[in-house]
Amino acid sequence: MSKDKKSFEEAISELENIVDEMERGELSLDESIEFFQKGIELSKYCSKRLDEIEKRISVLVEDEKGNIQERIMPEE
Repeated sequence: MSKDKKSFEEAISELENIVDEMERGELSLDESIEFFQKGIELSKYCSKRLDEIEKRISVLVEDEKGNIQERIMPEE
């Protein structure tokens, strides 16, 4: 994957395109390996981004006085 940051959505879209191309079965062996390597990189990137986002998720809770408070979601 290139050094410039992709959005999660761009990476998923690119990964879907790779899967579509590979499923067609029209790639040469070298092209298939290249696409596979790119797919693995994108998959790792997406997984890492999801982990980062998961850590940032917070829960809004209402206290007894009706005030909304933000709390970090506990990690499992």
